[in-house]
Amino acid sequence: MSNDEGMTKHKPVRHSSLVIGHSARGPARTKSRKAYARAGVDVDLGNRLKRRIQSLVRQTHPAVAGQVLGKIGGFGGLFRANFPGMRDPVLVASTDSVGTKLKIAFALDRHDTVGADLVNHCVNDIAVVGARPLFFLDYIGCQKLEPRMFNQLLRGLARACRSAGCALIGGETAQLGDMYRKGEYDLVGCIVGVMDRSKIIDGRKIKPGDAILGLASNGLHTNGYSLARKILFNKMKLKPGSRLPGSATTVAADLLRVHKNYQPLLAKVRQGIIKGLAHITGGGLIDNLPRVLPKNCDAVIDTKSWRIPRIFQVLQGQGKVDRREMFQVFNMGIGMAVIVAERDAKRVISILGAKRIGRIDRGAGKTRLIF
Repeated sequence: MSNDEGMTKHKPVRHSSLVIGHSARGPARTKSRKAYARAGVDVDLGNRLKRRIQSLVRQTHPAVAGQVLGKIGGFGGLFRANFPGMRDPVLVASTDSVGTKLKIAFALDRHDTVGADLVNHCVNDIAVVGARPLFFLDYIGCQKLEPRMFNQLLRGLARACRSAGCALIGGETAQLGDMYRKGEYDLVGCIVGVMDRSKIIDGRKIKPGDAILGLASNGLHTNGYSLARKILFNKMKLKPGSRLPGSATTVAADLLRVHKNYQPLLAKVRQGIIKGLAHITGGGLIDNLPRVLPKNCDAVIDTKSWRIPRIFQVLQGQGKVDRREMFQVFNMGIGMAVIVAERDAKRVISILGAKRIGRIDRGAGKTRLIF
């Protein structure tokens, strides 16, 4: 999209504007540029901010040394497809957003966690088929570029990319004054990973008698915030700094916990042991497990096999939410479900620090909850 629509490319190797070659001082400050800034799009500010964060972006590149190509100011991020050791490499891509968790960041004026949420969510989405991340691109649409907010967002994105071994190679920043409220923005990401075709985890080998293991979440992750905010803030009249009933932490601390990245942990399990993986996001265990089940198998979940975190207990009790709906809206303390053969369960539980939460039975490709 052109600058006339308020879009600026930030493409690291490339965090810079589509309009390049001008500094914030001197000839760049033309009458037309000032008029555009008055209309709500400050191109010069965008250029200055993106030049400042280039070092952050470069710090995400060592994990894929030699594969990130191109120069600052390019229109597209370049990545050299070199995958030694893979006989039949397959690229895996996914895109997602943080959703209304951003409302919590807006209310607290804290933006250093949601970027990490976005990266980790996307990494998990491709990890379920066995892929490791290669590179990431982001989109930030905002009412107005605020330097502090922008720097926090990019620091969160870069930090999570470094931890995931994933290069941040590009993005887009849109100043859309007529689209967003003051101080608000949208945050979207796209990830690309790779795996050997022979090692794809697709659930085809799942059969009755297999064990379902659960990896703990650390809170809501990035789903269910519309309902959570309504219960906590509208019904219970809590403030972000209020203590969550029955907990030593504040509401804000609970709601801004960063979405876990499970990929490094899952990579510790020897190839071929894991039969299926489900990232427990929107739709909960009820809707996400069927995505990896054969049509003749059901996932039977014993909901008493792990301790439901306090935040979900409060939301269910205070919001008078049906138990089954809770397991369809929220992750309920399980961020990733792992399906293995019964003979491998004990060993995988030890490696992952997982809990046994259920089993595979004959059925019709559904999740059955035992309360």
